[in-house]
Amino acid sequence: MQLQDMRKQWFVSSVYFIELSSKMYPMNSRPLLVTCGLPYTNGPCHLGHLRTYVPADFYVRFMRRKGEEVVFICGSDNHGTPIVVSAEKEGTTPRKISERYHTHFSDTFKKMQVNFDHFGMTDDPTTHARTKHLVSRLIERGYVYPKVIQQAYCTKCQKFLPDRYLEGICPHCKKPARGDECDQGCGKHLEPGEILEPTCKICGNQAEYREQEHFFFRLSGFQNWLREYLGELKGTDNAINYALGWVNEDLHDWCITRTLEWGVKFPGHDELVVYVWVDAPIGYIAFTEEWAEKVGKEWKDCWCGENTRVTHFIGQDITYHHCVFWPAMLHGAGYGTPYAVVASGMLKIDDHKFSKSRGYVVWTNEDYLDQNLPADYLRYYLLSYTSHTKEMNFSWQLFQERINNEVVNNLGNFIYRSLHLSQKQFGGVPEGEVEQEILEKISETIANVTSLVESYDFKGAVDAILTLSAWGNTYIQSNEPWKLAKTDQIAMAQVMRNCLQLAKALTLLMEPVMPERASLIWAQLGQDAPIQKTGFEAGLEKLTSGPLPAPSIVFTKIDDKMTTELDKRLRERIDALDAGKKPQTPQISIEEFAKVELKTATILSAEAVPKSSKLLKLQVSLGDEVRQIVSGIAQFHNPDDLVGKDVVVCTNLKPAKIFGIESNGMILAAGDEASLLKPETQVPAGTKIR
Repeated sequence: MQLQDMRKQWFVSSVYFIELSSKMYPMNSRPLLVTCGLPYTNGPCHLGHLRTYVPADFYVRFMRRKGEEVVFICGSDNHGTPIVVSAEKEGTTPRKISERYHTHFSDTFKKMQVNFDHFGMTDDPTTHARTKHLVSRLIERGYVYPKVIQQAYCTKCQKFLPDRYLEGICPHCKKPARGDECDQGCGKHLEPGEILEPTCKICGNQAEYREQEHFFFRLSGFQNWLREYLGELKGTDNAINYALGWVNEDLHDWCITRTLEWGVKFPGHDELVVYVWVDAPIGYIAFTEEWAEKVGKEWKDCWCGENTRVTHFIGQDITYHHCVFWPAMLHGAGYGTPYAVVASGMLKIDDHKFSKSRGYVVWTNEDYLDQNLPADYLRYYLLSYTSHTKEMNFSWQLFQERINNEVVNNLGNFIYRSLHLSQKQFGGVPEGEVEQEILEKISETIANVTSLVESYDFKGAVDAILTLSAWGNTYIQSNEPWKLAKTDQIAMAQVMRNCLQLAKALTLLMEPVMPERASLIWAQLGQDAPIQKTGFEAGLEKLTSGPLPAPSIVFTKIDDKMTTELDKRLRERIDALDAGKKPQTPQISIEEFAKVELKTATILSAEAVPKSSKLLKLQVSLGDEVRQIVSGIAQFHNPDDLVGKDVVVCTNLKPAKIFGIESNGMILAAGDEASLLKPETQVPAGTKIR
C-alpha cells in the first residue's frame, strides 16, 4: 500500500510538472517568433534547404501543442547579383525569376507540411520600406559612413562589378574565390576590393580597380556589446561559439552598398543598392509586419524593446550574418535583438560533400515528392538521423533502413496491432481504466521530450518517442493479448485499453514529426477534435469507451526496387556531370597554329606586383626590342633568380591590362608548378620557334 501511495504521489508531481511547463511560456506577453533562413530564388529546393525548415516546423508544432503562442515567419530572398546574372542569361527580369522560384518554394514547403503563417518576398514594398527606415536610423546614429574604396571595374563591359560578377584569388588562403566569399578555401567573407586578380565573370576580362564611394556599417564599434550579447544568446553551441570566435578577433567595418540596379536603393543614392545581407534579414521584420496586418496583430510586440522572443533557424554557413552582423545592426538602429539562433549542421550525400555542380544533391520535388514518397518519411529522417548541429549524411539505402526498421517495424507495428486487436475483439475501445504504470510512462516521456525540444535536441526528442513505442511493443508482446482472447477477456481488455492509451500519446508526440500520418491515426482512434489543436495533456486523458472504425495500415515499407531506382537516378546524374567535366581539347589546323608567334627571350628584370601573391612584372629582351609582361608565376619563382634566364614567349597576343599594368606577351610554363620552357641549346634572344 505504501508503494502504491508513493507511485501515485510521483505521478501527480509529474503531471503537475507538465502542466506548469505548458503554462510557463504563455504567461509571457510576447509571442514566440520563429523564422527560417530565407531561400534564395535562384534555383529549386533540395534536401540542404529542408535540413533547416523541417526542424523549425517541428519545433513550432511542438511548442504550439505545449501551449505557446507561436508566429512562424519566412519568405524568399530576391536580391543580389546571382539573380541578375540568371535573368540576363534567360533574357528576362530578376523580378520574374524571383516570382517563379518564390512560388516554387512556397508550394514545396506546403507539400512538406512546413506551414508558415506568412511567406513573403524581400522585393515587395514592405521590405524596401523597412530596410530604408532601418538603414536611415543607422545613418542618423552615426553607424553608417561613406568611404572611397577600390572597386573592381571591367574595361570591356565598361561597368563596376558587384561581388558575384567577380572571381579571383582569396587574399587570406590564396584559393580560388568569388567576389564576396572564399567559397573554395577558408570560407571568409570578402569585402569589395579585397579579392586578388579579379576577373569579370561576364566576359572573362581581367578587371582593374578604380575608386568609388561606398557606405560602411561601423561593425567594429559593436565588438564589446556583441561579446556580452553572445554570452546571453540562446540556441545551439555551434552558432554561438562560431560567432564568439569572430568577435574575439578584430571586427572590421562592413561595406553595405553595391553598384547594382536590382535591390533596395540606398537612401539618397539611387546608383547604389544595399548589400543583400542587409535587406534579407530585415525581411524577417517586414514579413512580420505583413502577417500582423493580415491578422490584426501588432508586429512591434515581436521586434521592439528588450527581451524579444525571436528565434532564428538557419544553416550553419550563415551563422556570421545572423549572430554578428544582424544583431549589431538591430541594436544600432534601436530594435530588439534575437533571443536564440539555432544552426543546423551541413549535409552530405552518400558520404560526399553536398555539391550541385558534381551531382551530389537530392532535389526535393524531382527526386522525392514526384516519386510519390511520403513527406512524413523524409521529415522523420531529417529529424532523427543525427544531432541537429552535426553533419548529416543522406543515402537512399540508409533512408530505407531507418524508415522500415524504426517507423514501420517499431511505431507502425505497435499502433496497428493495438488498433487491430482492439477493434477485432471489442469493436473499439474496451471498458475500464488505464493502469497507473502506463500513465506514468506517458507522463515521463512527455516531460522528457519537452525538455529535449526546448534545448533544440530534436534527434533526442524523436529517439525518446520511439523508445516509448518500443516499450509498447515489449508490453504487448509480453502480455500476449491474442492468447488472453481465449482465456481471459477481462485481462485482454485491460491490456488493449493500456495499448490504446499509449497509441494516443504516441500519436500526439509524433504529430510534429509526421503530421499527415498522425492525423490519419488520430481519426482511427476515434478523435474528432483536430490533432493540431490538442494539447499534450490529452495523452493522459482517458479514451472514451466505444466503437472504432476498422484500422488501416498507415506506415508501409519502402521496397528494394524503389531504393535501387532512386539510387540509380543519383548515380546517373553524378556520372553525367563527371563526363561533362572531362576536358575536350578542340583540334586546330596547321594554318591556325601558324598564327601563333613563339620566340625565345631573356629576362632582364623581375619584380612583384603590389597586392598580388601570384603576379610578377617582367622586362624581357626579344633581341631587337624589350617587352613588359605580367606573368602569374610568383608563387613558384623568386624574382631575383629569374634575371638572365632564357624563356619562351608568345609575342603576338593582344596587349592586356592586369592589375592596372600593361602586359604585352605571355611566358610559357608547364604544369601546376609553372616550370618555365627554355631552348635545349643557347640561341639568340628573339629566335622564332617553328
